[in-house]
Amino acid sequence: MYIDFSQLSANAAYFITTQTLIPRPIAWVLSEHEPGQFNIAPFSYFTSISSNPPLLLIAAGKKNDGSPKDTRANIERRGKFVIHIASMEQMQALNDSAETLPAEVSEVDKFNIELTDFDGFDLPRVKDCPIAFACDLYEIQEVGNTPQSLILGEIKQVYISDDCAEQDDKGRVKVHAPTVNPLGRLGSGEYCDIGEIITLKRPL
Repeated sequence: MYIDFSQLSANAAYFITTQTLIPRPIAWVLSEHEPGQFNIAPFSYFTSISSNPPLLLIAAGKKNDGSPKDTRANIERRGKFVIHIASMEQMQALNDSAETLPAEVSEVDKFNIELTDFDGFDLPRVKDCPIAFACDLYEIQEVGNTPQSLILGEIKQVYISDDCAEQDDKGRVKVHAPTVNPLGRLGSGEYCDIGEIITLKRPL
């Protein structure tokens, strides 16, 4: 099967892309709407793009009325956000938080998502998430005809649950992916777990 993207609508292109670019990590992004009022939403257009400075990227579309999504508006206004790597145990809460709600309605409150302090950072983190990145807004770019917002966050610190990582005698951190049990995104309403892990040495 060959599919000519020049013949597809934007929705059809999205549908094919999200079913073929698999699996994708999910950024579960907490942002602040008003002081002490937090929004959280999942984004599967998400990746790491730089180590110097350490940058993560999430891509956010528009609302149906053409206005920016709440996450982008909050990040642009406040300049800080937290990206979580959710585990399979958070799948239902993460999926629930994708519901379209008014900006002033907190998904954290509606779905009883428990937060805790993120030591040394202005925003909290989701208590049960095994990994969380504290990010400062680095840059927002717009691309495409919609347009799509590319939100770049500079990692200021990362939280890793103690039972998911250890340090070797050289001080290097080893994260145990099976313990993290990260949630992955497929197409449509499909998710996946990490599955079998295979270790191969990189060629010299």
